[in-house]
Order: sequence, then C-alpha cells, then structure tokens
Amino acid sequence: MKLDRSRAALVVVDVQEAFRPAVLDFERVAGNVATLVRGARVLGLPTLVTEQYPKGLGHTVPEVTEHLDVTPIEKVSFSALDAEGFAAALHEARRDQVLLCGIEAHVCVNQTAEDLIADGIEVHVAQDAVTSRTSENRALGLHKMERSGAVATSVETALFELLRQAGTPEFKQVQALVK
Repeated sequence: MKLDRSRAALVVVDVQEAFRPAVLDFERVAGNVATLVRGARVLGLPTLVTEQYPKGLGHTVPEVTEHLDVTPIEKVSFSALDAEGFAAALHEARRDQVLLCGIEAHVCVNQTAEDLIADGIEVHVAQDAVTSRTSENRALGLHKMERSGAVATSVETALFELLRQAGTPEFKQVQALVK
C-alpha cells in the first residue's frame, strides 16, 4: 500500500487560525502540513484544502497558504466529503489515493478518512501532520482511522514513497524540504 503520485491527492483539513492556541503542537503540525503542500507541488499532486466555518475559526494559516495555489473549500460539515464541491474536485482529479493531514484528528480528519474509505479511496494519514486539542483525542482519532483501514505514515515517509527514487531534480527539492 504505497503512495503513488499518479494516484494520490493531498487533502489538508482545517489548519486554521483559531486552532493555533487550542491544539497540541500547532506550530510543528502546521509546519509539517506546509512541507506536505510544498512537496505535493514539487511532485505534481492535486491538493484540496478545507476550512471549517471560517467566519468563526478564521482562515487557513499563512504558513500553509503561502504555498497553496488552490482556494480552500468552506464547510460546516465535519467530513470534507460532505462539503459542497469537495467530492467533485476529488473526482475531477481522478485520484483513488488520499494523503490526509490536518485538524482535529478525532473529528474532521477522522470523519473525512472514514467517508473516503467508505467511498473506495485509499487513505494514508500523515500522523506528524495531524493533531487535536488533547493527546487522548489525537490518539483516538488516529486509532479509529487505522481501524477503519487508513494507512499510518509520516510526512517524510509519504514524500519519499511518492518520489520512488533518488537522483532526480525532484529528489533534491523534496530532500531540501525535509532537512
């Protein structure tokens, strides 16, 4: 169950300003999400980004948006799959794998993973790019996703899986991102 760049899309769930003071290890997680976004661009992966009720929770944080070339999809549903336009965008990208990251592990990330899996999409969760307000809820969310069939991964593991080999210009770019 390796990630394949011809099959994979990156999905970033709700990495928004209101979570900055509220969740565990926000700065590290946001930095890891930004690394995934940058790596996805280097590797040519489609990227979908969601924002949960941005009027109340703010927009995607600058450390992530500065690397985006897509407009976030607004939602009030917990699962990204229920957000207007998300399923169509994923279908249009013609991808059957998703590399998933974001906030919160036990709510929006989990429900997105479970719905994607139910729709036949292979889900890989970058555990070092996922968080929640408490360590218990983060652990629960990650556990539920794995029990539902998601593949646990990390930012570096995912990017090198997608690369497949060294010695290319893309390798040098990705290697610089994870150093």
